Amino acid sequence: VQLVESGGGLVQAGGPLRLSCAASGRTFSTYAMGWFRQAPGKEREFVAAISRSGGVTNYADSVKGRFTITRDNAKNTGKLQMNSLNPEDTAVYYCAAAKRGSSRYATEYDYWGQGTQVTVSS
Repeated sequence: VQLVESGGGLVQAGGPLRLSCAASGRTFSTYAMGWFRQAPGKEREFVAAISRSGGVTNYADSVKGRFTITRDNAKNTGKLQMNSLNPEDTAVYYCAAAKRGSSRYATEYDYWGQGTQVTVSS
């Protein structure tokens, strides 16, 4: 599975942004999908995850209620809708795919995209 993120950019605090993750291959639906982020000088952290079918989602406490993760298996895409952004959300955002299933742990993911930069100005 190859993953390509898009949709990052510069946004003012309080604004929205939507990230997309395009997956190659016919087996996308057999992978859970997750979004992680990494800010300068910090470790990569979990943001959100969604099950293979899309029926179960999980969020980091820091984004719960502001971010929404979705997927469309027919189109081999995943999305992360981010609302009410604040400067602390500034990071490179990565999508990832896990054969084992949805997880909050980066080590559980088998494939990663190259990342897309999100910068939130105050």
